Amino acid sequence: MSATLPETLQAPRAPRSDGEQSRMRLLLAGLRLFAQHGYNKTSTREIAEAAQVNIAAISYYFGDKAGLYRAVFAGPLSTPADDIARYADPAMTLPDALHGLYAGFLEPLKHGDMTQQCMRLHVREMLEPTGVWQDEIVNGIKPRHEALVALLARHLGLRRADDELHRLAICIAALGVHLQIAQDVTDALAPRLNSHPRALDLWSERLVLYALAMVDAEGVRRAALKKTDKREDKR
Repeated sequence: MSATLPETLQAPRAPRSDGEQSRMRLLLAGLRLFAQHGYNKTSTREIAEAAQVNIAAISYYFGDKAGLYRAVFAGPLSTPADDIARYADPAMTLPDALHGLYAGFLEPLKHGDMTQQCMRLHVREMLEPTGVWQDEIVNGIKPRHEALVALLARHLGLRRADDELHRLAICIAALGVHLQIAQDVTDALAPRLNSHPRALDLWSERLVLYALAMVDAEGVRRAALKKTDKREDKR
C-alpha cells in the first residue's frame, strides 16, 4: 500500500561535531530497515534501537521519520550537482566526460553492501511509492539526463535535442545503471568481472569504449540520413 510522506514537522538541525556518529548510525540503521520493511512498516523506535541512540535523536537531526527517510533515500554518497560536475564542462573531451559520467555510477560500488541496500530501497520506493521517487526523478535523474543530452548535442554538432538524442543518452546511462542495480546478477553470470582489484577501473574503460561506439554509430546514422534527405530534395 502506498502512502505520501507528510511534511517534516520541523527543519532538521545541522549535526553537532560530537553527534555526527549518532547521525550516521541513524542513517545506516534507517537505510537497512527501510530497505527491508518499507516506510510504513518501519517504526522510529526500531530505528533508534538499531542505531543505539535515543529516539529523540531522530527529531533532533531529521525533524521526524519522514525527514529521516528523505535523508536516507537521498543517500550519503553524492548529489546531482556533484555527479553533473564530473561531465558537464564544455571544455572536456568526450572520452573524459564519459569517464566522469561513469565514475558517478561506479564509485558507489566501492561501498559494497551500502550501495546494494540503497538499490533495494529505491526498488521498494518504486513498488510502494511515498512520493520521494518522483522527487528523485525531477530533482536528480532529470538534471543528470539533461546534462548528458547537452554533452552529446555539443559533440554531434546539434543545435537542439531530438528524440533520438534522448534515446542515445538513455542507452549510454543504462550501461552504468545496470551495473548498479544488477551487481548480484553480474556476480552470478561472470563472478570474475567484479572480483579483482582493478575491476572498477576496467569497467570504466570498457563503458567509455562502448559509449563512444554508440555515439559514433549515431553520428553515422545521422550523416546517412542527411545524405538521403539531400538526394530526395534533388529529385
